[in-house]
Amino acid sequence: MERNGYKIEPGANLIGANLRGANLSGADLSDADLIGADLRNADLSGANLWNAYLSDANLSDANLSNANLSNANLTNANLSNANLANANLANADLTGARLRNANLYGANLTDADLTEWTEARFRR
Repeated sequence: MERNGYKIEPGANLIGANLRGANLSGADLSDADLIGADLRNADLSGANLWNAYLSDANLSDANLSNANLSNANLTNANLSNANLANANLANADLTGARLRNANLYGANLTDADLTEWTEARFRR
């Protein structure tokens, strides 16, 4: 699958990629390198981001509902206003992540590192 000129596949090198507003629903981005990527307003619902590197990525207003983010590195990621309802964040590193107004209703946060995270809301 290609979006915005980027090849979307497991292990993809998408460092700094501009995927703003992209429809990546159900995409397999396991082990992908998305450091500093712009994913604002992207639809990642049901996407597989297992073990993905998303540090410093901008995921504000993104739809990550039902996404698999287990073992993902989300250090210093911007998840403000993101929809993470029913997302799997088990063992994810959310150190320093910005979660202002993020919807984490039903999210699996088992063993997630939430050191220094800010303003999350568990809402319906």
